[in-house]
Amino acid sequence: MASKSPPPSPSLLRRIVDLDTAISLRLYTLTHPILPYYFLKTLEISGDGFLFFPLILSLLLYPLTFSTTTETTNNIFLINLLLGGIVDLIVIGSLKHLIRRPRPVYNKNMFLSFSVDHWSFPSGHSSRVSFIATLFYLYSDFVKDILIQLKYDLLVDYLMLIVIGWAATTSLSRILLGRHFMFDVVAGVFLGVLEGMFVFWIFNYVTLT
Repeated sequence: MASKSPPPSPSLLRRIVDLDTAISLRLYTLTHPILPYYFLKTLEISGDGFLFFPLILSLLLYPLTFSTTTETTNNIFLINLLLGGIVDLIVIGSLKHLIRRPRPVYNKNMFLSFSVDHWSFPSGHSSRVSFIATLFYLYSDFVKDILIQLKYDLLVDYLMLIVIGWAATTSLSRILLGRHFMFDVVAGVFLGVLEGMFVFWIFNYVTLT
């Protein structure tokens, strides 16, 4: 009787996916009983497109009053945020549709509005908040000027720390809420930074006009 040949070893991609799944589950399991759900949920809402797009459109339609030069830069900054948000939707939606990685099985209490949101890779929240943080960094001098005019001088020195901290914790919350795997988030952050640079240097309002 011939002995059975050993099963083929999993591919490198399969091993990476299994490692990603195991680490993500471990992080979720360790922190789930500790971190308050409402805190993680607040971070999730803060990086959601349902908040981002209405907020940007509201600021464009009902702008704050600044000096003429600042107001012009303000419009450019907001329009670039809007353009980048649209780019992000297209990029992330396309990749999710092409790759179709299922979300973690322990993903709970998530309202899926679009069919593409059934898929996990890459993380749209992580790409969006990373894009926003990148654009804030590239426009940091302008944003600091806005804060000074609004009499928020104390925030000027901590601006990037606040924005980057928010982006980082919101991205991490995607794993801790069970919405995404670790590599989904890493890919989302990477894409968001690239989107911010792309919008600032190439696909921006000044260039298009």
